[in-house]
Amino acid sequence: MKTILLTGATDGIGFETAKQLVELGHHVVLHGRNSAKLAQVEQELTALNSEAKVETVVADLSNLAAVHDMVAEIAQRFGRIDVLINNAGVFTTNQTVTPEGLDVRFVVNTVAPYLLTKELLPLLCTNARVVNLSSAAQASVDIDALLGKKTLGDNPAYAQSKLALTMWSRMLGLENRANGPMIVSVNPKSFLGSKMVKEAYGVAGSDIRLGADILVRAALSDEFANAHGAYYDNDIEAFAQPHGDALNDAKALQVIAAMESLLA
Repeated sequence: MKTILLTGATDGIGFETAKQLVELGHHVVLHGRNSAKLAQVEQELTALNSEAKVETVVADLSNLAAVHDMVAEIAQRFGRIDVLINNAGVFTTNQTVTPEGLDVRFVVNTVAPYLLTKELLPLLCTNARVVNLSSAAQASVDIDALLGKKTLGDNPAYAQSKLALTMWSRMLGLENRANGPMIVSVNPKSFLGSKMVKEAYGVAGSDIRLGADILVRAALSDEFANAHGAYYDNDIEAFAQPHGDALNDAKALQVIAAMESLLA
């Protein structure tokens, strides 16, 4: 039984992934920002398999102080994590700017998972895994937008935040390959039938289980055991090259430096 922390677990790919992990009998720690919804999902998943263990943690990932608190709570309650799946993401929202003046898409999709991963490293054993939810939508990162000095529309903000995530995933993955967790970024498949896809593109989308399947494989299967810093594209069902900027160390280090300046 592995202890698996899954962010954004109350609906979409997150919920479907949680379901599969519970059916496999793991200890799944569900993250969400709405405690009532989280309690309902916990109840639903607990009923699926009496041998699995389901617990929850509440935090708003658009608030970096809340992410710090979440890390402290996880350390205190669980002590060790075998797998971290950074699934939570946002495409469109009524409030695109945080009280600190940052773009919500960058905070939730890029900075919060970076902070979670870095802060949880001491709890992740050598053969642990971090699976980061990337996307086929990747666009060159405007550092000013990442730092909250420029406003972007939904599409560019989302695509840039996902490339930024893919960039730091590669750098951190390579940095930790000798004695840290395996860190991989995954495009779960384009136009899956999630709420996000319906809201963003107005299409029903394909079977969401296809996205959950690949996240479960990335978390548990041998094929991902040495995928340190790699990018998996489920549209072609293979490891692939991400956007060229993700392979440019200088640009990736720029993104990491910008995030570190925000966190400082």
